[in-house]
Amino acid sequence: MSPVLILTAGYGEGHNAAARGLQAGFAAIGVEAKVLDLFAPAFGATYERSRQDYIRIVNKRPWLWALCYQILDRVPFLPLLLPLLKPLKRELVAALTKWQPDTVVSVYPVYGYLLNAAVRKAGLQMPRRLTVVTDSITVNSVWYRCGADAFLVPNEDTADVMLAAGVRREELRVSGFPVSPNFAAPGPERPEPGSGVRPRVLFMVNGQPGRVVPLVERLLREGQVDLTVTAGKDVELKASLEDLAQRLGRPLEVLGWVGDVPGLLRRNHLLIGKAGGAMVQEALAAHTPMIVTQILPGQEEGNARLLIQNGCGVHCPTNEAVVEILGQVFGGDCVGWRRMYGHTVKLSRPDAARETALWIQAQRSGGKFEADGTFGVRTV
Repeated sequence: MSPVLILTAGYGEGHNAAARGLQAGFAAIGVEAKVLDLFAPAFGATYERSRQDYIRIVNKRPWLWALCYQILDRVPFLPLLLPLLKPLKRELVAALTKWQPDTVVSVYPVYGYLLNAAVRKAGLQMPRRLTVVTDSITVNSVWYRCGADAFLVPNEDTADVMLAAGVRREELRVSGFPVSPNFAAPGPERPEPGSGVRPRVLFMVNGQPGRVVPLVERLLREGQVDLTVTAGKDVELKASLEDLAQRLGRPLEVLGWVGDVPGLLRRNHLLIGKAGGAMVQEALAAHTPMIVTQILPGQEEGNARLLIQNGCGVHCPTNEAVVEILGQVFGGDCVGWRRMYGHTVKLSRPDAARETALWIQAQRSGGKFEADGTFGVRTV
């Protein structure tokens, strides 16, 4: 049987995280899946510059990205831009010809607008077209305007939004966000905070660099929690935080690039971070409540809303608000944390990648899938 093709792009970590998670889900059931970012061979250095421009815009001019997001959502002009994507279509034709897949999964919406023409160009039979939506609630219409055999959405709240937007009920499947299957693997028990167990808080830095050091300093001075900070590839930030902790004489764990995100999240009681699609879903998978410090307008508003309206997180736009919420969550024998933790458990789908792979493989094998929860998904 041919491999499943999973098509992604590097504009935001959520797409790549979903692609990697789903590929690992297929591997867990012994099925080959290829993850392809066809923008890289299609556009080369131009693609890398555009990725860096995207990061700069969302971090320094979020209002500009919000405007672009609204235009993309309201004006169906993406098909008019397809002539500019001829190199991408060429790479897609080459991939289809090489692998001849019976199933193509898009975790980045642009591919859906090129797939039909690319299949005809390759002279192949149309594969199953599946789209994994990586955003919650605020779903841009570019995700579903192009059509697909099925849209796999991360939660019921998002399914309701897409139903209201006109997507047919039979095209929707609530499958969960395909986080790494390691989130579902057995691990050490996390002791509950309180009764002699100090709260452990993880701050995953992503954007707003000017806010990071003052917030860490405030948390260290307050001394309410044991703090771990991930600085990613920012060597200067890592050094600054280590110097800060040494000056204050307070313990602080500062990490660079983290490989074992599931283990790190499950060791901590609460996450501070940005409302990115992958970060929010990974926190839920780890049963880790979240304080959201940054929300990219439009794209990430739904992710934050998912946490807040389900009682799994809080938005804190200022450092003072973060300190105040930590006091509320971990005060009074940590009753607030226990309440939030219970809500994350209800919303969590740590095995979504493997369950989704099982469902897709059942379709490929011609089996009839009954929506009885066997694979942990349901028909809306």
